[in-house]
Amino acid sequence: MSLSAEQRREYRAIAHNLKPVIIVGDKGLSEGLQEELDRALNDHELIKIKIASQDREARQEAIKVLCESSKAELVQTIGKIAVILRRSKKPNPKLSNLLRTR
Repeated sequence: MSLSAEQRREYRAIAHNLKPVIIVGDKGLSEGLQEELDRALNDHELIKIKIASQDREARQEAIKVLCESSKAELVQTIGKIAVILRRSKKPNPKLSNLLRTR
């Protein structure tokens, strides 16, 4: 599922005011972090992730691994913040960042 330029622009606008839901710290990509990421994507669909690593390549690799493991689509990366998207089969209108902004 590749996003068009128009879709990316729309999702970036929605994500602009969001705070990071997942913060990847020194312990890296643990099993608990993967579970929390899966829960956050099921609830919110569009989330921000903060990677606390100083190394640019390590951040990019962590984002790639997180997207692949959660089957999510990368919308945008700016510095240590990444915006990712995974559509939910049954989104909750009170929790979904995509439905709340419409």
